[in-house]
Amino acid sequence: MTPLWTPTPERAAHTELARFLKLANKPGFAELHRWSVECPDEFWELLWHFGAVRGEPGLRRLINAERMPGAKWFPEAKLNFAQNLLRERDATPAIVFWGEDRIKRYLSKRQLYDLVSRIAQALADAGVEKGDRVAGYLPNLPESVATMLASASLGAIWSSCSPDFGVQGVLDRFGQIEPKVLFCADGYLYGGKEFDCQEKVAQILDKLPSVEECVVVDYLGKPATAGTALIDFLEPFDPGEIRFAPTGFNDPLYILYSSGTTGVPKCIVHGAGGTLLQHLKEHRLHSDVKAGDRLFYFTTLGWMMWNWLVSGLASGATLLLYDGSPFVGKGKVIFDMADEESMTHLGTSAKFIDAIAKVGLEPKKTHRLQPLRAILSTGSPLLPEGFDYVYSHIKTDVCLSSISGGTDIVSCFVLGNPMGPVWRGEIQAKGLGMAVAVFNENGSPVRGEKGELVCTKPFPSMPLGFWNDPDGAKYKAAYFEKFPGVWRHGDWCEETEHGGLVIYGRSDTVLNPGGVRIGTAEIYRQVEQLPEVVESLVVGQDWQGDVRVVLFVKLKENAILDEVLTANIKRQIRENTTPRHVPAKILQVGDIPRTKSGKIVELAVRDVVHGREPKNLEALANPEALEHFRGRTELASP
Repeated sequence: MTPLWTPTPERAAHTELARFLKLANKPGFAELHRWSVECPDEFWELLWHFGAVRGEPGLRRLINAERMPGAKWFPEAKLNFAQNLLRERDATPAIVFWGEDRIKRYLSKRQLYDLVSRIAQALADAGVEKGDRVAGYLPNLPESVATMLASASLGAIWSSCSPDFGVQGVLDRFGQIEPKVLFCADGYLYGGKEFDCQEKVAQILDKLPSVEECVVVDYLGKPATAGTALIDFLEPFDPGEIRFAPTGFNDPLYILYSSGTTGVPKCIVHGAGGTLLQHLKEHRLHSDVKAGDRLFYFTTLGWMMWNWLVSGLASGATLLLYDGSPFVGKGKVIFDMADEESMTHLGTSAKFIDAIAKVGLEPKKTHRLQPLRAILSTGSPLLPEGFDYVYSHIKTDVCLSSISGGTDIVSCFVLGNPMGPVWRGEIQAKGLGMAVAVFNENGSPVRGEKGELVCTKPFPSMPLGFWNDPDGAKYKAAYFEKFPGVWRHGDWCEETEHGGLVIYGRSDTVLNPGGVRIGTAEIYRQVEQLPEVVESLVVGQDWQGDVRVVLFVKLKENAILDEVLTANIKRQIRENTTPRHVPAKILQVGDIPRTKSGKIVELAVRDVVHGREPKNLEALANPEALEHFRGRTELASP
């Protein structure tokens, strides 16, 4: 077996990782990773200096290192997150924005700095102080970045949702944290259509009494009816030097939310210093983001990848923001943007790669993609066939980094290595400074065997805790209950002989027919190779004292699940996995339910299959899709 891609020696030598290796005096990635987890205080201190963090690190790097949770990083450090992202105030580009194929805007670093300055003054004038919450119910606009930075400059806490969230979904989140100021837009674009935001905002404000000021960003040119227009909110203030409030390394910066598919979303609090250091590491060392690069990730403000993307400013990158459907122009709009805006890093979801592969898109033939050095994929496991598609049909000479982590840590456990080879179907590397392992049911580390993804030592971007969880009981139960003192992330995975990882799905959706544990991605990989299948979803159904595998398939238009296709699906699975993987039932559905960030929701479907009402349907982008699974008489028979 040979790698799909290996960097040339010249390319590897010019990476940021190579530069860091010299500073650390380590011969290669494996040795660097070992040192980073064995001597974490030295590693993170070197990263602080390598990343030119603006602030004072203090005397100590790590205290209570043996406690997990309970360790504390840089306890005396002082910094400001926004100051580290607003390093220059010049004419070089900071943000490029596309609203589908209709709206294009460009902000220089001076323009971004000045906008942040004015918003910060207006927020301070509105009474926002350190520790207050500022919320954004916004599309992925330049103003969204600026309002977050203005909030952070004051030491306030930022939290956001995307505008496709319904009223209850927003209240389930912001209602818990009681923001003082709410930013919204007059509307948003999706699939060439305009959608109003302000009617929903009016309903939200009725039930969110903590909000003292609602500010409406002009995106589609509609009057501000839900609150004060941004232009009027800023009118009294001229741009000037920003007074960055010094904050502690472990002061809160963000509140992010769990998906909410199993109940009211958990409010996960992330610290300023840990977020900054972790993102600097992931951008510069794992993704080779350099000053002047053009960094893109397809995301909304309801997904942690937005927070991850925005931190690219700290590495000197220009942010490429996109709002709307990625399938505009039959899926070509992202690649149009890549060519027109000299994109160096293209970040998307595994589902997008699967989708454009299914429709036969061949960007390699239609686009130049000359500056593109890296493609990043997350949201769900990128299957081996997805790797093949990228190298065959998008670009041959590119570092394909499948990355995985989550909202829980606002970063990654496993991700890319721009100096190393890319192996088919594998995530390249464990994150530096992250003591990642795979545990079996007994809590012992294993290799070449499926198990739970864990992290055995503290790291700076661990949550500060959950909002309104004063004794930390919910936080500890979420991550440390199964293996005390060890972070259990909830991914079912395997470490490979190359030191990479393969993720087979979430461990809470692992199938268990006859006591054999099967990752859902193992079945998806086989089923979705068939040309008739657009997408699939598999659950375990309790049946006669055991569990049987039930597969639902969404087919291409006019395709029908007949006996021939059913037999082909079963044959594909049996011949490429094991007889245990073969579904007992295969049923056709019109749609697959998913979260706002595009992840399919096996747990909600499992509830429906068992006659239980799923929790918190507001977390779903298309809750109506669950109707395809209700009352299926086929599920009551052998």
